[in-house]
Order: sequence, then C-alpha cells, then structure tokens
Amino acid sequence: MPYDDLRGFLTALEDAGQLLRITDEVQPEPDIAAAANAAPRLGDAAPALYFDNVRGFTSARIAINVHGSWANHALALGLPKETPAKEQVAEFIRRWDDFPVAPEWREDPPWAQNTLEGDDVDIFEVLPLIRLNDGDGGFYIDKAAVVSKDPDDPENSGKQNVGVYRIEVKGKRKLALQPVPMHDIALHLRTAEERGEDLPVAITLGNDPVISIAASTPMKYEENEYELAGALRGAPAPISRAPLTGLPVPWGAEVVIEGVIEGRKREIEGPFGEFTGHYSGGRSMPVIRIDRISYRTDPVFEHLYLGMPWTECDYLIAANTAVPLYKQLKADFPEVQAVNASYTHGLVVIVSTKKRYGGFAKAVGLRVLTTPHGLGYATTVIVVDEDVDPFNLPQVMWALSTKMNPAGDLIRIPNLPVVELAPQAQTPGVVDKLVIDATTPVGADRRGNYGTPVHDLPETAEWLARLQALAARR
Repeated sequence: MPYDDLRGFLTALEDAGQLLRITDEVQPEPDIAAAANAAPRLGDAAPALYFDNVRGFTSARIAINVHGSWANHALALGLPKETPAKEQVAEFIRRWDDFPVAPEWREDPPWAQNTLEGDDVDIFEVLPLIRLNDGDGGFYIDKAAVVSKDPDDPENSGKQNVGVYRIEVKGKRKLALQPVPMHDIALHLRTAEERGEDLPVAITLGNDPVISIAASTPMKYEENEYELAGALRGAPAPISRAPLTGLPVPWGAEVVIEGVIEGRKREIEGPFGEFTGHYSGGRSMPVIRIDRISYRTDPVFEHLYLGMPWTECDYLIAANTAVPLYKQLKADFPEVQAVNASYTHGLVVIVSTKKRYGGFAKAVGLRVLTTPHGLGYATTVIVVDEDVDPFNLPQVMWALSTKMNPAGDLIRIPNLPVVELAPQAQTPGVVDKLVIDATTPVGADRRGNYGTPVHDLPETAEWLARLQALAARR
C-alpha cells in the first residue's frame, strides 16, 4: 500500500524498526546535524531520526535521514527492507516501464489547516530552522519539492517541473534558490524573465517518500514527475491545487509555500555544504518572495543532511540517477546491460555493455555525456564488458586494472558543461570530461581490403565522352 503522506511513512518506518525517536532534549545546533551526519554510518539499515524535544522550540518536530539507508529506500518503494541496492535499481527499472501513471486530484489536503498570507507571513513561525553544517551561510530548506510551469505553455502538464533545489532562508518572507542551468526550473525562469514576468512557484515540504524520489530524478523536460511517482507507487499520486498559484502540489505535504521568483532579481546565496562533500561558495542567485504559507497543525519539518558521502542525500539520489540514464542509453544502444550512477549524483558513471564492433564502447561512453543528466553531471564515464557488474566495485577495478590501456582507451574532451557545484572545475560550470574504455578490445572489421581502392577502368574516359555525345543528340 503506497504512503500518501510523510506521517504515514514515519509510522511504517517505526513499525519496521527503521525509526529512532530521540526523546532527550537536544540542542538545535550542533546536535541534530551531528546525529544526521552519524546516522548513515550505521550501515545499509540505518534508521530515520525523529526529534520533538528541541531546546528553544515549543513544538518542533524534525525528521531526518528518512531516505538515509537502502532499507528505508526499499520501504519507500513498498519493498522488503532487506532488498539489496542492485535489486532496488532493477525494480525501479521495471516500474519505470509503467510510466506514465496520471495523478489523482483530491480535495481537503491536510496542509490547508492553517494559513499565513501577505505581511503576516513569517517562515520562522512555521519551521524550526537549523543549520546542518557549521560553514553554511544560513538556514536552508533542502528537501522540498519546488513546483513550476513553463510560462509559454502553462497548460502542458509535461512541461511542469517538480524538483529538489537548495533554498536559503533570507528573511521571514524571502528565500534564495539555486536553479542549476541544466534543470527545468532554470528554463522556466529564463522564459519568465524574457517575458518580463515573475515565475510563480509552490514549495512543498514534508512530502510522501516517493514524491521526494521522483522530484530528485533527472527526467526529460516534457516528462511529468507526478506521473513517475504514480508508476513507482503502483497507484496514482494524490495531488491538490495550491490556492494562490493554482499549481499542482502533493496532497499529503506538511507545508506548502507559495510565491514568485522575482524576475531579474539576484542576491548572494551560500556557502552550503553540498552533495560533493565540499562547501560551495557564495553566488548571486534568484530570490523568492513568499506570499502565502499553508501548513498542517504542528508540521513535521523534514531535513536532508548533505556532506561527505555517504549521507542521506546519496541514498535518495542513487537509484533514481542510475535508472533514467539506463533507460536513455538502452533506447539508443540495446547492448547496454546496466548503469551505476550512484556516486556523487553521477559525477562518475559506470556502464556495462556488449559490443558490436571496434570502438563501440567509446561511443556508448560519449552518449552518456549528452544525456540530460550527463550534460551537467557526468565528468568521468567508465565502460566495462557485459560480464562485469558495474555495482561490484572490485570487478570494475579489475576491468580498469587489466583491460584499460591508456595509449588508446582514454578520451579526454575539453571544456564541457558541468554543474557549478563540481569542485574539480577550475572555471565553475566548465570541465574537461573523460571516457575510459575498460572493455575487452574488439578487432577491426576485416571484411575487405581497404588499403587497395578501386580505380577507373582505362576505357572509362572514352565511354564518358561517347555517352555525352549520344545524350546530346536526343
């Protein structure tokens, strides 16, 4: 049975022994962040954490590490918690084949219980905000689903976007958002600014567990995240209409924030401890004006810890990064067997494939770099034979150790795009990329003697003149 809200999933986690309630009083900083940092180190069955006794807050409810283990990720998909990671990826692929599943509109969403509007809006009244890393430039909201539409085609549900982006709280009615240029919301914002308009957005926090997975999946521009959520749930995703913007938002969310990204307005945002395990610096980013907050009574604030891998972020975006890459590659190259893009959001991608002819593996590797996700993330692609499991790192290292010859198996391509958060880029947003062919070499095509070209017969010139003369008499 799929979960319609975060609270139902937290109950299921607790019933499965996958949630720890921290009942002792804790400091908001550094206790909660330190616990979130430590939790994934308990292993692939690490529990979620729930805090409701936070010093300085009267009714704080904070959930963290909700997706922070393969056990929790499996339960989010309705699988036994013992399901191995590789099998979860395979099940994700099978469910992707059911995509799209249209969402279901529902009335009376629980987040409509309380409302703040206009000058009464104060985000600090609603959320128990804390910093996760001591070098963060402020309070962040980092596990929200941000909903927007293409201003040129607002009725096209395929062009709407539900994505997870980092959001810094700049004031009681002001947020700063980082839209990576490769992401759909950046395209929406560019269109709005070209039209001289603000971009309406709805930001939903405390979503059901599958919404968080779908919202962080690198889908194609015209693919609908709610329709993917339905395929993953095995049932339509419940949604409701946000009252101010009219945007479709998850029915079961804890909090819905509505407002606009103000056109052509920028402020410094950052630094922030990112999924790369490094701090990003401060950059000029778009600003959101909050016009309305709707929220459940005593909302649960779900936070996401990011830092040196592996953290909850890595469990959340591992399978859902690998699967779309696999589906996109498989459509072009049926020989592709598996894709592992679990590491640092696919900055490294490992692909296993059969081969048709010499050079084939390199072509597969180059195609990774032109997928929607590969354009902004994949910096190193390792291609291995079909009998090498890309999820088995010792096998991958064996292939690198014994199959790869630097003399001809490395393709370096200079000055390609990458997410600005990639710390290896000397110029932010631009990096050299590498394809490593660690497959067994395939011989060249020997069906002909290509060193001996065919020449004109000696009589060809005479016949050309003769045919031209005959043609002229017609």
